[in-house]
Amino acid sequence: MNNHNNRVVVTGIGILCPLGLDTSTTWEGLIAGKSGIDYITLFDPEPLDTKFAGEVKGFEPTDYINRKDARRMDRFAQLSVAASQQAVKQAGLEIDSSNQDSIGVVIGSGIGGLTTLFEQIKVLLDKGPNRVNPFLVPMMITDMAAAQASIALGLKGPNLCITSACSSGSDAIGAAYELIRRGDTQAMIAGGSETTINPIGIAAFNALNALSTRNSEPQLASCPFDTERNGFVISEGAGILVLENLSHAQRRGANILAEVIAYGASADAYHITQPIETGEGAARAMQVALNKAGLATTEVDYINAHGTSTQLNDKMETKAIKIVFGDHAHNIPISSTKSMIGHLIGGAGAVEAAICIMVIQHGVIPPTINLTHPDPECDLDYVPNVARRVEVTTALSNSFGFGGHNSVLIFRRYCEA
Repeated sequence: MNNHNNRVVVTGIGILCPLGLDTSTTWEGLIAGKSGIDYITLFDPEPLDTKFAGEVKGFEPTDYINRKDARRMDRFAQLSVAASQQAVKQAGLEIDSSNQDSIGVVIGSGIGGLTTLFEQIKVLLDKGPNRVNPFLVPMMITDMAAAQASIALGLKGPNLCITSACSSGSDAIGAAYELIRRGDTQAMIAGGSETTINPIGIAAFNALNALSTRNSEPQLASCPFDTERNGFVISEGAGILVLENLSHAQRRGANILAEVIAYGASADAYHITQPIETGEGAARAMQVALNKAGLATTEVDYINAHGTSTQLNDKMETKAIKIVFGDHAHNIPISSTKSMIGHLIGGAGAVEAAICIMVIQHGVIPPTINLTHPDPECDLDYVPNVARRVEVTTALSNSFGFGGHNSVLIFRRYCEA
């Protein structure tokens, strides 16, 4: 059991994703089994093989950031600042000169300001090098989700970005958790942000045959663990948590949402885009997390699957869960919320970590929608199509990324003992 001094708890959540501009709207959509996927409106997708995505609809950067600063940020940084402000507000965390040095920021992004880079390459080619925006570099680099959040909130503790493809958001939360446990900080703003819905982003993932091309029925395209799955659905958004040292949270009378009890990571050391089919890399990360938490496999009540809706991932993840949990694998409710919100790349693990915390809080598991033709090789309990009431004390979140990154977080209902 962790000693009292270095227990880490979650006190705030901020989410902007295809289901909503805040945490409660997102949660309502998830338990209603609603899809946030639709045709692309951010640009004309006509020439592309995939014409739909999960957009954050109705986001006004100026609700959170002054107009001048907003113009100097790529959308992924704007979303990160907005989600960070939401999380800090929910946590009731007052930031001032007495504590700003001991609070840090770790926000992951897989790709960073790709939209800005794409637009400025067009400027370079059409108008010449002297017309390129002087803010291109500070808008494009992946650490700006963290940097801009730290500037906006006045946080002077450790400030970094983790980039590990689709594991970035999870790894950022894991890194923040370890920083607090080590005693380097009292609290951390942690999560992930990504916005890759632009012509080059979609074209690139299409070139890999990674995206679903079910253009006639976008809401049905993300169908994890279903035989008809044919690729993931790309989405944008940000998920941010406020993590605190338990004593720090108690001293200020914070409302504790859940406790982070473990972070496990591993590498497949196998292939740049494909997961190792045996599932052993993902299994190792889950086992590392369980060992660190001192948990028996029977103590896990819910798994938020990486569940991308690609042929390889869903089979691999099913195998990995069986390797770790044995016969008990069939008793654990598992869901892929990507069926509703799509794949947020560097933001995915962070939003899914937040969902695990809300599952613990509300005792409801969001479904895996669009699961109408179950794949015989994916034969676990994926909570098909309808949310389910279940008391959840311990929830595990899986994230796996290109390059063979595997990252696992475990959350538990907070109790004082």
